[in-house]
Amino acid sequence: MGDACCGGESPGDEPTAPPDRFWQIREVRVAAIAGVMLVAGLLADHAGSTDVSTAAFLTAVLVGGSTFVPETLRGLRRGQLGVGTLMTIAAAGAVALGELGEAASLAFLFSISEALEGYALARTRQGLRSLLELVPERVVVRRGSQELEVDPAELEVGDLMVVGPGDRLATDGVVRSGRSTLDLSAITGESLPVEITPGADVLAAAINGGGALEVEVVARTADSSLARVVHIVEEAQERKGSSQRLAERIARPLVPGIMVIAAGVAVLGSLLGDPQVWLSRSLVVLVAAAPCAFALAVPVTVVAAIGASARMGALVKGGAALEALGTVRVVALDKTGTLTRNRADVVAVLPAEHADRDQVLRVAAGLESRSEHPLAAAILAAAPAVAPAVEVQSVTGSGLTGVVGGLPARLGRPGFIAPQGLEGMVDGLQDEGCTVVLVERGGTLLGAIAVRDELRPEAAGVVASLRRLGIDHVAMLTGDNRRAAAALGRRSGVDEVHAELLPEDKARIVDELRVRGHVAMVGDGINDAPALATAEVGVAMGAMGSDVAIETADVALMGEDLKHLPEVLAHARRAGRIMRQNLALSGLILVVLVPQAAAGTLGLAAVVATHELAEVLVIANGIRAGRRKARPVSSVGAAPDLATRSAVVSGASVMSQTIGG
Repeated sequence: MGDACCGGESPGDEPTAPPDRFWQIREVRVAAIAGVMLVAGLLADHAGSTDVSTAAFLTAVLVGGSTFVPETLRGLRRGQLGVGTLMTIAAAGAVALGELGEAASLAFLFSISEALEGYALARTRQGLRSLLELVPERVVVRRGSQELEVDPAELEVGDLMVVGPGDRLATDGVVRSGRSTLDLSAITGESLPVEITPGADVLAAAINGGGALEVEVVARTADSSLARVVHIVEEAQERKGSSQRLAERIARPLVPGIMVIAAGVAVLGSLLGDPQVWLSRSLVVLVAAAPCAFALAVPVTVVAAIGASARMGALVKGGAALEALGTVRVVALDKTGTLTRNRADVVAVLPAEHADRDQVLRVAAGLESRSEHPLAAAILAAAPAVAPAVEVQSVTGSGLTGVVGGLPARLGRPGFIAPQGLEGMVDGLQDEGCTVVLVERGGTLLGAIAVRDELRPEAAGVVASLRRLGIDHVAMLTGDNRRAAAALGRRSGVDEVHAELLPEDKARIVDELRVRGHVAMVGDGINDAPALATAEVGVAMGAMGSDVAIETADVALMGEDLKHLPEVLAHARRAGRIMRQNLALSGLILVVLVPQAAAGTLGLAAVVATHELAEVLVIANGIRAGRRKARPVSSVGAAPDLATRSAVVSGASVMSQTIGG
């Protein structure tokens, strides 16, 4: 809440280690000391120890003021005014009038706000560091006839990286030889591995599957797609950190007005009467203008609202996030891990004419029993029994071969195995976003298996609930292929779908969505970090989310239940209304007190007493934000279960065969 809040690290600063504990933040320790000295002063004053109370109060003023007075003075030199300016002036006026307890209270209250914001800012930088861990410590390059192991920072454009199975790519490149599959989930969020052939573009942080690759470097590590992610997040955080809070926007025109009134009282009064009297009266005006209730209006509401949010399964990172969340009009949703479970499931089995569902699954499971491919886990989970195949070999980019029950068997994508009469249904499942594999035994096609990362059961209901809350537009952003994205977009009920996106593309689209209103981005992966940072509010799926997403986001939904999203949005809007009520009350107090103090109608004691009453009212109203009012989420549009889907598709298969026969 400081006038120049959150200068933070400049791009040229050396990075500092993020705090692991709340007490490691300097502002937190300073606020604690100021609080202790304030309490000591109050106790000493009650006991009649004037000297002790004076020393304690002055110490509290100096210590607490150190968190905002220096920055306020720097802001004044730049022509910046805000709540911190009012607090500084009021504290100085209270000291001048001998109201040391009032000055100490002001310094302590405001130092708490600065401490909380300092902690939040420091923590947001921690996730960025984990991005750098995605770059391998060493990388093998072929230079001439030699293979050398070098530091990734030494890579030059044109170098040929040798990437073995399980290795992570150090930077962006183009495949020159080899075939494999790449896990792109870290950088694009694509739920299933992608087949890679010579000539394909590959990205830093991708994990190589089963085949060896030679990749020509097209960007140094400092200029890679991963480095761009870090850069985008840092820039967005700097932009958000410099944005003004509601209290700041109100204080900006208020501060010069109060200063003009106080100066006018001192100068004009001195010309017309006793200068000593009017100078003292001008100081009373400054104390009357002390934003005591202002200082409490937002923090009390924030603390109460954040506590209630945590009880409903959402961690809101500070008042700025809460305020912004209450103003959201557009919601952008990541697909994988947010709208979906980020887990491949068998959604349909299409047996050929002379086979049945269980036979298809058993043969497929036998071949996949020793595979670590994501499809393998889905097929093994759906199979009624597993008899491991023998002589299993991987055909890179195509599938598997082996022997099942004494007969040669194959499993792989269409093209590696011919659909033989299932073409129409295979194409239909692919149009619905499924990955389809065919199963063959003894040279005869047994059938097809469709696997898909399924929509969360509550996803469609959540989208409907968002619209009831007044969200004008809901978009889906994903790195997945267009067919899968379009199919899930239709089922979830979102307004628009953007697919095959890189992290910087997601950030760009979020920026474009701002023309419709304040945007909340919901995601869970590293690839979502730039968009989370770019949006007015970034929301991470906490339990499943990456550390980077959680640290970058302003709100973390704890667990895997997306229903918390509309609940926390509704809660934030209610908290925003309470904040505005408190700020209006605080402003009304100033409007009443300042003229009365200037006219001499109210003395210092009456002004201080009125401030105390206003603080009690503001606190009582702010506490209301701690009452949880959960909103039920509609279950309309929930995805059908696995058994239903399989039955439907299998029934369609049987009907098709019957009609054809």
